Parts: sequence; structure tokens; C-alpha cells
Amino acid sequence: MTSLTIEQKRVDIYPSAKPGSPVIYLNTFSNAVNSVYKNLMALGCPDFCLVAVSKLKWDHDMTPWYMGPISKHDTPCTGGADDYLKLLLDEIMPEAEALLPGAPAWQGLAGYSLAGLFALYALYQTDVFARAASMSGSFWFEGIMEYVCSHEMKRKPDCLYFSLGDKESSTDNPILNVVQQNTQEIETLCHGKGIETTFVLNSGSHYQACNKRTAAGIHWILNR
Repeated sequence: MTSLTIEQKRVDIYPSAKPGSPVIYLNTFSNAVNSVYKNLMALGCPDFCLVAVSKLKWDHDMTPWYMGPISKHDTPCTGGADDYLKLLLDEIMPEAEALLPGAPAWQGLAGYSLAGLFALYALYQTDVFARAASMSGSFWFEGIMEYVCSHEMKRKPDCLYFSLGDKESSTDNPILNVVQQNTQEIETLCHGKGIETTFVLNSGSHYQACNKRTAAGIHWILNR
């Protein structure tokens, strides 16, 4: 594993020994990276490279536009996804892939929570990613349903993975309690466009088994 720092972001690169293996870009927290990778190894994935980006400004880098606080003590989301995506495409990916054994067969994008929202949103902004996995994606985000229903992805991805905890929509917060309905509607919409999709409903809340759920989603897109 090699680590880089690019524009204050930490980039951990886990190369494959096999040239031309696909590369998965995972936006995450630095304390989750090793656990996700160990879970992937335990699942017996085919040859792949993992590039994990952390030390993100989570409510800024992963959100497509401004959204006010969802509760009294929360902070707003400030809509920096387009700027972060440009950094990912123009600087992080070239530097990371220069350290890999050959050009990747394809590139995938994965993330949990707001990073799961970003994984889908990015497909509407760039044609680089062939596959994506959104685990517990924040599809309660205001305006996201209207956006995906009125825009087209830049390319038709090979496959898309969606998952959610079965207790995530069990909340009195009217913003958050639509998350399962929205996730399933997005998955149905994508499937209707001829994309191979799956929706997995895990047991538990948003904060349970996050790293295992992340690894499960990446494992699925690697095995299509």
C-alpha cells in the first residue's frame, strides 16, 4: 500500500499484482480504509486495485448543491461535489494510476452515506466510471430525485449496486424517512434504462457494519 497527499486529501493505493486489473475509487474516512480492504480480501474478490480517498470535507466534497441543516444541531451541506470531482479526475486519478501495474481494465466508484450519493451523482457529470456502488447512499438529499429523473448519465454504466439498512427510514425526521423509498425508486429507474442493478436491504441502522457493507457492494460490482 502506498499513500499520497493531494490537495490535503489522503490517497491510499492498494495495487493489484496483475497488470490491467480494474481500479475502484472509494471515498471514505481514513479509519475505515484498512477494514474495508481486509473485508474485500476475505470475500475473495477477483484481481483489482483499490484507491481510497479520505480526509474529505464530507458535507462539502460529497454534496452536489447547498442544503440546509437536517436537524437543529446539524451543519449545512455546501455543495462542493463538482469541484471535488474535478480534483479526482484531473489530479488524484492520474497520480494514483501512474503507480499501478498498467492501465486499468475499467474504473469504478464507490462510497457510503454522502459518498454513496456522490457515487451516483458523478455518473451524471463524467463518463469515466464504468460501475458504481452506493451503500446507504444519502438519497434523502433534497432535489436528488428531481435531478436523476430529469438528467441522463454521461454513459450507461455496466452495473450499479445499491444497499440500505432496514431501519434507516424508521425516523421521525421527514427529510430522512424517505431514504428507502427514494433509493428503491432510483434503482428501479436505472434498471429501466437497461442497466444491471441490485438493491440489498441489510439488517440494522445507518451506522451498523458500514465497512462490511461497503466491501459487499464493491465485491458485487467486481464480479459482474
